[in-house]
Amino acid sequence: MLNWSNQFNICCFLDNNNYASIYHQNEAMLAADALDTLSCQAGNAFSSLQQYHQTHQDWLFGHLAYDLKNETFTGLFSHNKDGIDFPDLFFFRPRIIMLLSGHEVRIGGWDMDENAARDIYAQCTAAPVHVTQHTPGGTVQVHLDKQQYLDAVKGLQDHIHRGDCYEVNFCRENFITDITLDPLSLFEKLNKVSPSPFAAYYRTNDLYMACSSPERFMQKHGAEVISQPIKGTIRRADNPVVDEQRRKELQQNSKERAENVMVVDLVRNDLSHTAQRGSVEVTELFGIYSFAQVHHMISTVRAIPEANLPFTEVIRQAFPMGSMTGAPKLSVLQLIEQYEKSRRGLFSGALGYITPEGDFDFNVVIRSILYNASRRYLSFTTGSAITYYADPVKEWEECLLKAEAMKKILEG
Repeated sequence: MLNWSNQFNICCFLDNNNYASIYHQNEAMLAADALDTLSCQAGNAFSSLQQYHQTHQDWLFGHLAYDLKNETFTGLFSHNKDGIDFPDLFFFRPRIIMLLSGHEVRIGGWDMDENAARDIYAQCTAAPVHVTQHTPGGTVQVHLDKQQYLDAVKGLQDHIHRGDCYEVNFCRENFITDITLDPLSLFEKLNKVSPSPFAAYYRTNDLYMACSSPERFMQKHGAEVISQPIKGTIRRADNPVVDEQRRKELQQNSKERAENVMVVDLVRNDLSHTAQRGSVEVTELFGIYSFAQVHHMISTVRAIPEANLPFTEVIRQAFPMGSMTGAPKLSVLQLIEQYEKSRRGLFSGALGYITPEGDFDFNVVIRSILYNASRRYLSFTTGSAITYYADPVKEWEECLLKAEAMKKILEG
């Protein structure tokens, strides 16, 4: 599926890597070959998306970039440098959709009959196996070295002490310039080293993303919406006994639990703006989930949106996601712009799909490598939650831990 799709200038491949979840709809999804597209900068992007969906009543795949914050909150701006330059919002209507579930693949799309679907299936099975190419090395550069990062964290803690905010997600970009590579090989390596339930390969012309995200932003299925924020991370151990001890350590860590409660409260508030009265509830708190390199603490918040409400309004009221901002949102969004030295762009935005009925499922764009082929610029960003009691050195180490899988495939 994926190898075949890469012939198209616009495609989106979503893979849950067989992670068990009651919320997964398909094991993998592929959308390829755009019939038409919607590309917007912050301003009227959400209303444009709603109109685009109403016009076509079709499947849409695409992304919401972090800098849509400038539309969801008055008075915000993004003046930091962006080396990748994805649009703030981009969606496409695919000519071909493939849904993989178990041993069955469903193929549909524009003007698709059984013969056309069988022909596409034959093309996929006959497509030559993609030979994973060596990823050329490059010097990883940063806008914030260790001392600058520690100073910034201490500055943010001064804001927390003054009462400007009580938690802020602070991130640091890693980048490589003058690099030429095969993005599909990059994704295959990343997905092998760090398989995740919201993995994605995404291409819009010369802009690419290889994503190994473990986090769901929001899903709407029928009358129900869920959000599953992550807050709480610990490195895994090779020894099974020690690894289980680390799971328990994370479960009982008061700092991580406090951060998780903060983001859960923020998500509850976000969903309450569009939910039926009394329908917002936490269905799981402090769940511990295991991934290739780390254990994460994940909670699930559920709500039932008000009837006849545009689905874009449900998304808009919760965007950007609380796990990647902090609280209160407006204050921390301003501080992020001040203290971070590069524009987030697609990082800490969301990638996913919208169904013809207006259901949707979006991940959180983290653990992702972004690549602009025409500029030969590669970027990957990591961060952590800063609170008053956070140890700046440990937060620095968490940033390095989250970058480990991406640096491994880039540097060998």
